[in-house]
Amino acid sequence: MRFGIVILPEYPWREAAPRWHNAEALGFDHAWTYDHLTWAGLADVPWFGTTPTLTAAATVTSTIRLGTYVTSPNFRHPLTLARDILALDDISGGRFTCGIGSGGGLDAAILGADPLTPRQTVDRLGEFVALLDRLLTTDGVDHRGTWFATRDARTRPGCVQQPRVPFVMAANGPRALRLAATYGSGWVTTGGEPRDHEGWFASVAELGTRLDGALAAAGRDATTFDRYLSLDVSCYALSSVDLFEEMVGRAAGLGFTDVIVHYPRAAGVYAGSEDVLATVAADVLPRWRTATPQPTPAATPSVLHP
Repeated sequence: MRFGIVILPEYPWREAAPRWHNAEALGFDHAWTYDHLTWAGLADVPWFGTTPTLTAAATVTSTIRLGTYVTSPNFRHPLTLARDILALDDISGGRFTCGIGSGGGLDAAILGADPLTPRQTVDRLGEFVALLDRLLTTDGVDHRGTWFATRDARTRPGCVQQPRVPFVMAANGPRALRLAATYGSGWVTTGGEPRDHEGWFASVAELGTRLDGALAAAGRDATTFDRYLSLDVSCYALSSVDLFEEMVGRAAGLGFTDVIVHYPRAAGVYAGSEDVLATVAADVLPRWRTATPQPTPAATPSVLHP
């Protein structure tokens, strides 16, 4: 089992830097931040840009992987995103992971975009991830699609991680799961409905079964595909050490290779104690690493352009 933590981009850097440094010092394997213009749960708090935040985080860490949780087409173009990814991968020394999903509607609405139907949302995601894949592996890309266009898009020097940075795809529906199986090195989920504790874990188990089907259809080995579970949905996993360990055990039982929690905040959503975080890091993380074989990070799909 590997462990990740989300640090929301709400803090001035003098306050954020110690959190990113601490995440690595505590032994977390990966650290993430949201890629939104704002977040509905914290609409009135300060909010800083994702790319500069991760760039700065790369300079105060040396081993922990860093990622977007998650990037979406709502306000990103694949080419400009590719340039950011190339820089983040280079500055971090090959420690960047790109989380990708269809995105909620708030970011797009802020920019004045009309709402999309569910079908349009997944259509756009499919074009987005396919073009981003090409841009990160091919220099000089011409593309004209329904949602995006490029003309001789140059993307040198290419990624530090070859053939490109890994994609961790957020997906619940059947078409999005197929995209995850095609382009992803891993899959991340927040589960489905209902949101009560037992019902949520049942939804997570069902989604895992659906992913198995998508991987089989794509010819991918389900045992070597990374699975990330966001634990802070039906409850805040770091509310107590015992709750965190219980949820990690249930995630492991469902075949997840990675779990992700949020760094404790002083109040409101994800409110918690850094003492609990420190105890979890000192006692629970090492125990689970000893109890379960450490998964090998999944490779980027070898067939990049189906």
